[in-house]
Amino acid sequence: MLKSYLNAFQLGIVAGMRAMTAPALVSNKIASASVNPMGNSTLGFMHSSTAATLFKVAAIGELIGDKLPSAPDRIAFPAILGRIGSGALSGGALSEAEGKEAPYGAIAGAVGAAVGSYAFYYLRHWLTTEQDIPDPYVALAEDALAIGAGYLTVQQSDIRGVMA
Repeated sequence: MLKSYLNAFQLGIVAGMRAMTAPALVSNKIASASVNPMGNSTLGFMHSSTAATLFKVAAIGELIGDKLPSAPDRIAFPAILGRIGSGALSGGALSEAEGKEAPYGAIAGAVGAAVGSYAFYYLRHWLTTEQDIPDPYVALAEDALAIGAGYLTVQQSDIRGVMA
């Protein structure tokens, strides 16, 4: 049982790094289920291939937008709220798809997103200002980490209706 909520927390951390990557990965995995593991839940839309595609497009847009100088700080208001919401959505949907309580998964995902947002904001700031690593390199490494960690978390989850 705790594994599901730990997965939700980990996805929240991913959402703190890249807000749209977490729901894109979760929706893609849930959409691959032969039977909707969400049932008639309000999160049932995550099973839709259309939702999975829209989340993927949004994630790609975010990966590009993050590199622009006009991109807001992830811990600035209201950006932090979007990341926390993304973590809650991703964590809640993953937990529910695993047959666990969505509200607990949403809380774990939201907390993970807050932790990830602040931790990676300050890590990126330290790497670019104190270690003189060019920001684009740090951003690309963070992209790879967010996608890789999120992918591994979602792949090792036990979503009902998905063949391994």
